[in-house]
Amino acid sequence: MEKILTGKKGQKLLLLGDEAIVRGALEAGVGVASTYPGTPASEIGDTFSELAKKAGIYFEYSTNEKVATEVAAAAAFAGIRSIVSYKQFGFNVATDSVFPLAYHGVRGGMVIAFSDDPQCWSSGQSEQDSRIYARIAHMPMLEPSDSQECKDFAKLGIELSEKLGIPVLIRITTRIAHTRNVVSLGQLKKGKTKGDFPPKYKLESKWRNMPPKIVQVHAELNRKLAKLAKTHGKKFTTLSGSKKGARFGIITSGVSSQYAYHALEELGIKAPVLRLGMSWPLPEKEIKDFIKPLKEVLVVEELEPVLEREVARLSKEANPSLKIHGKDLLPVNGELKPGIVLSALASLKGKKLTALEKHKKMLAKLHPPPRQPVFCPGCPHRSTFYAVKKASPKNTVFGGDIGCYILGIFEPHETQDFVVSMGATNGICHGLSKTTKQPVISFLGDSTFFHAGVPGIVNMVFNKSSPLVVILDNRVTAMTGHQPNPGVGITGMGEKTKELNIADITTACGVDTVVTVNSFNEKAIEKTTKELLKKPGVKVMISKGECRLLFRRRMRKAGVKLPTFEIDPKKCSACGECIERFGCPAIHKDKSGKYYIDQDFCWGCGVCAQICTKGAIKVKTKPAKGGGKQ
Repeated sequence: MEKILTGKKGQKLLLLGDEAIVRGALEAGVGVASTYPGTPASEIGDTFSELAKKAGIYFEYSTNEKVATEVAAAAAFAGIRSIVSYKQFGFNVATDSVFPLAYHGVRGGMVIAFSDDPQCWSSGQSEQDSRIYARIAHMPMLEPSDSQECKDFAKLGIELSEKLGIPVLIRITTRIAHTRNVVSLGQLKKGKTKGDFPPKYKLESKWRNMPPKIVQVHAELNRKLAKLAKTHGKKFTTLSGSKKGARFGIITSGVSSQYAYHALEELGIKAPVLRLGMSWPLPEKEIKDFIKPLKEVLVVEELEPVLEREVARLSKEANPSLKIHGKDLLPVNGELKPGIVLSALASLKGKKLTALEKHKKMLAKLHPPPRQPVFCPGCPHRSTFYAVKKASPKNTVFGGDIGCYILGIFEPHETQDFVVSMGATNGICHGLSKTTKQPVISFLGDSTFFHAGVPGIVNMVFNKSSPLVVILDNRVTAMTGHQPNPGVGITGMGEKTKELNIADITTACGVDTVVTVNSFNEKAIEKTTKELLKKPGVKVMISKGECRLLFRRRMRKAGVKLPTFEIDPKKCSACGECIERFGCPAIHKDKSGKYYIDQDFCWGCGVCAQICTKGAIKVKTKPAKGGGKQ
């Protein structure tokens, strides 16, 4: 990772798309970078976190994406080049502040880099296509197709933003974010981290996004984007193959273009491909010129037919008889794959795919056993869910939220009856407590609490509802790569800061009953849950226990060996509690029906020994003296 900062001009590095965006921003002289971590864009912030001090720039993990956007916007107001990054759902959170920024304007270049996640590899709530945001926000959108373009577009985007006086969006997808390509480096530029907010800018920006000026600014933005399409449409458009005599062509953008190139090569078809690096404003002239002589065109894009509809609109003027293919051959849901595009193109051009069809038939015969995602061995969330569920009435409604604990939706836990968005569990659980007579328990993590959980708790108190809120404090933002949050006392640049206390904050919000328990103490959690469910009003239980993966790393670094546990076959009744209801992935049953603990998977949390009613589970290896404290 160090080479992202130290690599010289002309040097070639193998970089993830996320990492390449960081290098491009550094080549543009970015001075401020902010984020709230969200996979598949997490590595953008993580890379900045590691390099920021050495690069001499400011970086932060903000409390949420809206705040992160505001931090980057403030820098751009002060004439400092900035970048903010997040995943697609984070963009949703940020839109309240993103959309007015084009109207207000910026002085320093500002890029908003985000990643969509077709197939929901790292997402659970919806399969979102965010391209429409560019139209709503009145901002240019660049879509790189590989790591080299990620680097180039990040640099160009910041420069373009400064020239236009509005932020520029860079949209990637999972395959771009997490694929490595060779990247040729450019010259690094030292970014300034201190600027000013001069009187002239104060006057110019003061009323831009307030009536009646806002209507005039809206017209001004439309003119800017129309001009940009004319001046930069060709610059961000790549034409591959020859148009001479062609009657069929492909229009595409982003990672989909790689699948199109592969399909043409595999099938031996020669056809021109128009790849759009800037998907908004649309390079209409280039598209019209491309489709004018064609009889048929295939639009290759993931998810919604956004580009296909635009081509259909433009063809009415440029080529009314053009036959347009897209979602008639390609899926409107799920991630595109090379084989999907290959099959679609083969079908369209009457080509046989004997090898591919044989492969599909072989695949169809295989019936791999279904594997559900599971918590890590020793995860504090598993322990908390088990005890809370055991203490809860059968008709309890469990509210879910975003984090590692989203896995509570699966068996045997089943403690996430719904998952909507960051912090939404509190609002929904409040509504359920008002509209049902059932016990309601809201689960959310520590990072989620700081991100969007506080307003929901305030609302519960203000509007007199009575859910039990369980805050799962595992001392880190675990799901996206162990980034710090306001509750751990360290910033994204590794500096010590004030550790915000969740109990103090919830008390300050007006919650009268706030209890903290050890995530690995089953009796305490079960007892506390039963007691709190009987109390009126809002109750908060903070289940505090360090992420086991983080804990193991810390102990290993300190040279401390953790304990492991074993099952005494003479005492074990094979009741299944440890596997079927607790779900420990280290405990197995052999062919003879005997239970045993895989020593390679046992991470020494000791909860299994607490829940075994027969006392069959005991310590096998004890920790080194003074080590292994939970």
